Amino acid sequence: MEFSTLLYEVGDGVATITLNRPDVRNAFNDEMSKELRDALKSAERDAAVRCLLISGSGKGFCAGQDLAAFRSRSDDSSIRAHLQHTFNPMMSKIASLEKPVIAAVNGVAAGAGLGLALSCDFRYAAEGARFLMAFIGIGLAPDSGTAYFLPRLLGLGRALEMAYTNEIIDAPSALSLGLVNKVVPDDQLISVSLEVAKRLAQAPTKGIGLTKRAMRYALNATLDETLDYEAYLQEIAGRTSDHREGVAAFVEKRKPNFSGS
Repeated sequence: MEFSTLLYEVGDGVATITLNRPDVRNAFNDEMSKELRDALKSAERDAAVRCLLISGSGKGFCAGQDLAAFRSRSDDSSIRAHLQHTFNPMMSKIASLEKPVIAAVNGVAAGAGLGLALSCDFRYAAEGARFLMAFIGIGLAPDSGTAYFLPRLLGLGRALEMAYTNEIIDAPSALSLGLVNKVVPDDQLISVSLEVAKRLAQAPTKGIGLTKRAMRYALNATLDETLDYEAYLQEIAGRTSDHREGVAAFVEKRKPNFSGS
């Protein structure tokens, strides 16, 4: 697919999406928001894509909303309507996408850019990465899913502190807090992240999707509800070709060849 504000490439089962507005640290304008939503839909529908990797070009992952672009609109736009049209469906799509999604955070992730990183299944960070809520700095409340994801990763008290103080979290601190899964040298971020993405692209994709469903559901469910939902999802997983292949490979003492179905 051809885009003007991001790069999209598929290889070895991985769709690599690179935000490409480096002159503004990959801040979102309306065009990039639309193109990222379109890229996510394409990756979701493409059977050849079994894992997604999202990163940014240049020195930033994503600085959030491009405020200059938003202010330059001719209409007096409602912020609520803007969020419902742009970031809300984007974060919801990533969180519900039944394929693994990795954020390779190469620089600053602020505001909606932080929300983008948090909505992914896990995050690898370059040593030079920085994380910032940013909203309170311009007199706003959290958006783009940050109020949902951040307390679940850090705990309520730490999340509120990060939001209230507008504290910049560096990569080592983010790792110790559980905000990211791994920190790697800047020049190794993409290669390390891509290696993991390729490995996940060879995993049982349907099982990963059902695992994602189970854990997202369990965040807001009781134990009994979760146990029942696990049983429901396991019934689905047990009927997949990947389950049959996994069992056969185990019995035959060989490496499984999962097809993602």
